[in-house]
Amino acid sequence: MLTPKRTKYRKQFKPKIQGQIAFSGNRLSFGEFGLRASSSGNVTSRQIEAARKAITHFTKRGGRIWIRIFPDRPVTKKPPETRMGGGKGDIYEYVAPVKIGRVLFEMGGIPEVVAREALRLASHKLPVASVFIKRSN
Repeated sequence: MLTPKRTKYRKQFKPKIQGQIAFSGNRLSFGEFGLRASSSGNVTSRQIEAARKAITHFTKRGGRIWIRIFPDRPVTKKPPETRMGGGKGDIYEYVAPVKIGRVLFEMGGIPEVVAREALRLASHKLPVASVFIKRSN
C-alpha cells in the first residue's frame, strides 16, 4: 500500500471540495498511453493498488507502467458507536486528491489495443470517471 514515509503533521484539515481543473500533471510525460480523470474526487491507496494489479495482470507484466498520483493526504475516522467530542479521530487511510484532467496512469512498450483494455479494467477500480488518451506526435 502507498503511504508517505514521514509527514510534517500527522493530521490535516479537511479541504474545501472543489471540482477544479488540474493545471499540473495533465499531459503524458513518460508513456505512450494514459488514463486521464474526467471527474474529481479522492483516490485511496487501496484503489490505486487494485488498479495497478488489474493493469499488470492483463498485460502479463509486459511493457512499463507509471503511477502519476500518490496518496499523501491523511483521512481520519472515529471508531463506530463513539460519542461526540473527544477530538479528531485516528488516521484511517491516505488518499490522493484528483482534479479533472489529471493523468492517473501511463503505459508504454505495448500495443494500443492491449493498453486500452488494461486501462479500461483499471478505470473500473477507481472512484473517478476517466478516459483513455494517447500521445499525439
